[in-house]
Amino acid sequence: MSTNTYDAIVIGSGISGGWAAKELTEKGLKTIMLERGRNIEHIKDYVNATKAPWEFPHRGGRTQEMIKDYPVLKRDYPLNETNLDYWVNEKESPYVEVKRFDWFRGYQVGGRSLMWGRQSYRWADIDFEANLKDGIAVDWPVRYKDLAPWYSYAEKFAGISGNRDGLSILPDGDFMPPMEMNCVEKDVSARFNTHYKGLRHMVIGRTANITEPLKGRTSCQYRNKCWLGCPFGAYFSTQSSTLPAAVATGNLTVRPWSIVTKILYDKDTKKAKGVEVLDAETNKTYEFYAKVIFLNASTLNSAWVLMNSATDIWPGGLGSSSGELGHNLMDHHLGVGASGNMEGYEDKYYFGRRANGIYIPRYRNLNGEKRDYIRGFGYQGRASREAWSRNIPEYSIGGDFKDALSEPGNWTMNIGGFGETLPYHDNKVTLDKNKKDKWGLPVLAIDAIIRDNENKMRVDMINDAKEMLETAGVKGVKTHIMEGVLGRGIHEMGTARMGRDPKTSVLNEWNQVWDAKNVFVTDGAAMTSSACQNPSLTYMALTARAADYAVKELKKGNV
Repeated sequence: MSTNTYDAIVIGSGISGGWAAKELTEKGLKTIMLERGRNIEHIKDYVNATKAPWEFPHRGGRTQEMIKDYPVLKRDYPLNETNLDYWVNEKESPYVEVKRFDWFRGYQVGGRSLMWGRQSYRWADIDFEANLKDGIAVDWPVRYKDLAPWYSYAEKFAGISGNRDGLSILPDGDFMPPMEMNCVEKDVSARFNTHYKGLRHMVIGRTANITEPLKGRTSCQYRNKCWLGCPFGAYFSTQSSTLPAAVATGNLTVRPWSIVTKILYDKDTKKAKGVEVLDAETNKTYEFYAKVIFLNASTLNSAWVLMNSATDIWPGGLGSSSGELGHNLMDHHLGVGASGNMEGYEDKYYFGRRANGIYIPRYRNLNGEKRDYIRGFGYQGRASREAWSRNIPEYSIGGDFKDALSEPGNWTMNIGGFGETLPYHDNKVTLDKNKKDKWGLPVLAIDAIIRDNENKMRVDMINDAKEMLETAGVKGVKTHIMEGVLGRGIHEMGTARMGRDPKTSVLNEWNQVWDAKNVFVTDGAAMTSSACQNPSLTYMALTARAADYAVKELKKGNV
């Protein structure tokens, strides 16, 4: 056997890539995981994880130089000095914005599993049935019942803490004990749930932060420094969870600095035979061969790899025969919400910094209600007390200022909406061969916007936020709304959707590329619609399910 030949290749090492590596190696396949960025070792390479704020030169903030060097990242919260190395160097890896799209990327072993928000929700029957019901795009080729056992499988291994709330719109799972709401959240939730009489709910978030020890991982320490890398392994990441499991089998090879430039397609067998890799450090080109390939480079980069592959047979790339590759790009639209003060709790506080908040599941366009848009939205938020860094307009200097800062400030309650974006064919990515990255490779051009349905939804998102907080007793409620651009949710989906027909989709019900049955795509690219819940748990379930199927089919000689 050639040293470059394996049973399986996994492209990408983030949430879904890590899962693919774990599942394939545990089933006995010699697997190489190819990551385009650097290696990050668990604990050792979390260089800022235990630093105090005053140990950072700019107290964790951003500098003018950073703002200049990161024109995309500066648009939102990710740009700061505490974990800057986890985000992509935008000069080396540019992209073209036909329409504004805030693409926040992480190129390293672990990908964005090191920085993700960890909110982990199952999708419901209504989410998988929505396209068919609404006559939008194409029907999902799976239903909730197909994924339910795989949701459980993923939850048990990843460690999802949450409450079993008994809501059909938010199916219960196999959870660890939930984190606790603080006193204000409990009060607001009780008033909220009473007022809406079971039609709307405020629950504790379901998060991939463990509350009990799990497989050598220590329970969450309530530091809320997750995106610096967790030395306790308390949140799910490739490094804390799937990678150790895969390494333990003895079947895994990890190769960082490996940019997969194309999948090598054999037109005689109508299958892929391997991949071409550009070494990001030496600029040398290599080929690796395998019987099965899992493409998990993240939604947009997986589309890039496919569009760059087998172009001698399909000008649009491998998987493009349907005309849907690169299309139907989705994200959650957000930047809409409300906040205010909660009075009467001045003698109350809380201990630690809980890495979680509250969740209000979708309630619009359910139970026979009809709005002037389809689908819906949910909210995430929290109650907290203002810290010493708050602005106190009454004081600016002196003893009174110092005294004021020695006490916690007002209790505040805030919620922000996450809205579903429909899978529009015209929301797309293409290869721009006129612009190249550091390695001379063509870059992606992104052309995607929110449209009429989302804009109508945002009216309800802001009005409902204000109404709900005021109903729950929050005072001085103010709303906020930002420009409705895609990418900001960091929940890219679509571009290689699943479906029932090779004429209208890129993947089948098992996440196989119709045009190459030994290539599986199980990251966000596979999504046929976006729902309004965070999607990462669904990626985990789809990946575990597809890997199980792939190995069984491999043993049968079908792939």
